Amino acid sequence: VELVESGGGLVQAGGSLRLSCAASAATYSSYAMGWFRQAPGKEREFVALVSWSGEHTYYEGSVKGRFTISRDNAKNTIYLQMDRLEPEDTAVYYCVADSIVLIRTAPNYWGQGTQVTVTS
Repeated sequence: VELVESGGGLVQAGGSLRLSCAASAATYSSYAMGWFRQAPGKEREFVALVSWSGEHTYYEGSVKGRFTISRDNAKNTIYLQMDRLEPEDTAVYYCVADSIVLIRTAPNYWGQGTQVTVTS
């Protein structure tokens, strides 16, 4: 299972970034997918998930209404559109994949991570 993230960077508070995660066709067609993040000195935390079909999404409370997760089946890619970014969103963001049962709590498949830094 290979997950390759891109799109991180440096942005001012209130700005936007879009993260991408490309997966192999086998992975993309088999699993729910999502995003976790890890801020300096903190544990990794769940951010968002999208079901295998794309019909269902779920967000962590602090990002709900600001972040949007989506799937592009033609490209085997998921996205995390992050709007109204806050300094507290600064973290390494990881793409994850697994069954819908595990994706939110203990996904087995992780990308290498991409850094997002939000300045005040």
